[in-house]
Amino acid sequence: MKTLSKGIIVIFIFIDVILFGKILLAGKNIQVLNPKGIIALQERDVAFVALFLMLLIIIPVFIWAFYVGTTYHEGNKWAKYTPEWDHSTKLQIFIWAFPISIICLLCVLNWVTAHKLDPSVAIASTNKPITIQVVATRWKWVFIYPQQKIATVNLVEFPENTPVHFELSASDTPMNSFWIPQLGGQIYAMSGMSTQTHLMADSVGSYRGENTEINGAGYAEMTFTAQSVTQNDFNNWVTSVKQSSNPVLNLDTFNKLAQPSQDNPVTYYSSTQDNLFTTIVTKYLAPGKGMEGM
Repeated sequence: MKTLSKGIIVIFIFIDVILFGKILLAGKNIQVLNPKGIIALQERDVAFVALFLMLLIIIPVFIWAFYVGTTYHEGNKWAKYTPEWDHSTKLQIFIWAFPISIICLLCVLNWVTAHKLDPSVAIASTNKPITIQVVATRWKWVFIYPQQKIATVNLVEFPENTPVHFELSASDTPMNSFWIPQLGGQIYAMSGMSTQTHLMADSVGSYRGENTEINGAGYAEMTFTAQSVTQNDFNNWVTSVKQSSNPVLNLDTFNKLAQPSQDNPVTYYSSTQDNLFTTIVTKYLAPGKGMEGM
């Protein structure tokens, strides 16, 4: 029995060490551990700090479990036998005070970073931010550029080192979750309302974007590409899209585009209807007394 107990403890410790080591070694292949933006970098650092604080509790627990399992067993003739001992104030204080202190530190860490990394807070930068409006449909992503008056499907492009203000909504679809792991955390996109997040890429690159909310048959293919390019390349890209023979994205075109479909190719629209995003968001609002003067 004692051999089995020690063996189980050793196995658990070995598994934890191996898993933790594999995570660290595979960091470059795990998107959230390989940030390419200021927001994702801070989120990764917070995760590492929180992990370190939790390990301060977990590691001593495993060490203590191993010590108890190897020391206090029937075959150990050198273990101290103390049948009258049933309480230690110092031990109880240590057992409870240490984890409580760690929990308090985690609470402070989460409170501070939750406000610091609030997705509604704009990113400070010397470069002028751009706005990209995102509409989730079944099962594709539509990106509208209100300043450039173009639109794309399943591809979003923006300049490097430039804050991007994403305004998000959805159309005729269950809840969606917009996420570019290497640039920042997820944010929900829901029909009839508008949410927002601010992201910025610190270098040129191509990043995977996805929907992390299971919402139907085409959920697995509801991915997109986020491309960070130089400012000149972005300007040239916008010009090429505007001068192309691609169709115009208006409300009628969008309603057809919003019909359920899977594995949609990247599509470009050379121009867009004014205030299209607002029209999509507010189409679910019933007329009321408060809207008579609007």
